Amino acid sequence: MCRYRAGVLTVTTVNVNGLRAAAKKGFVEWLARTEADVVCLQEVRAEPHQLPEEVRQPDGWHVVHAPAAAKGRAGVSLYTRREPDRVRVGFGSAEFDGSGRYVEADLPGVTVASLYLPSGEVGTERQDEKIRFMGEFLAHLKELRERAAADGREVLVCGDWNIAHRQADLKNWRGNQKNSGFLPEEREWLTRVLTPADGGYVDVIRALHPDTDGPYTWWSYRGRAFDNDSGWRIDYHCATPGLAARALKGYVERAATHTDRWSDHAPVTVVYDR
Repeated sequence: MCRYRAGVLTVTTVNVNGLRAAAKKGFVEWLARTEADVVCLQEVRAEPHQLPEEVRQPDGWHVVHAPAAAKGRAGVSLYTRREPDRVRVGFGSAEFDGSGRYVEADLPGVTVASLYLPSGEVGTERQDEKIRFMGEFLAHLKELRERAAADGREVLVCGDWNIAHRQADLKNWRGNQKNSGFLPEEREWLTRVLTPADGGYVDVIRALHPDTDGPYTWWSYRGRAFDNDSGWRIDYHCATPGLAARALKGYVERAATHTDRWSDHAPVTVVYDR
């Protein structure tokens, strides 16, 4: 039975760190009880035929999977209660459209996208790849916003952006200033995404929680990072201003205990007024 509710649009984003593994550890149960109208997944790391039926095409959901050409890597998915009017895989990039990092769907009045931005590693080709992706993707974000505005639509890009924007978004920011994910040039790029005269998007969770450390969305499995809440906020809802202004509440669905986790990320949910 469809639980698409009048009056609000609830959207959740989560990096599942391998959907097959997450399905065995609690994702299926979480999906069955969520009140989200749209769920954006990243790092699915599987072809659709490799997924169990209850996550490949669960009852009550319309699903699009965008796996990476490189097997076992990346991969994004979108689950919507309502059938999308249009779906687009990739953003017109010759280099990245087959990398399983972006998928978007048009729903009434809003385009929702799932993004998995490359993680990078300083001094390696992975960081170079991340920088190239960022350059192309900012151009797409601007075009998407402008096209949507011309059509009277809003835009919401959810996902793992793999950048902690501010010191408040990273517990150990002092020790990570030379690491990918908190480099000055990465943070400046995200500032551009969130500048009205440039990218033109709004970090919805930060707008709802302006004076909060975090709320963190990723914790390493190493040590006691989760227990000590030594995390990063790298999973975002980035929305056009009209939609961001209609955000009623936003929160991180942090597991009660370390053993209750089914990913190293936690779902990030925002409820928007229609």
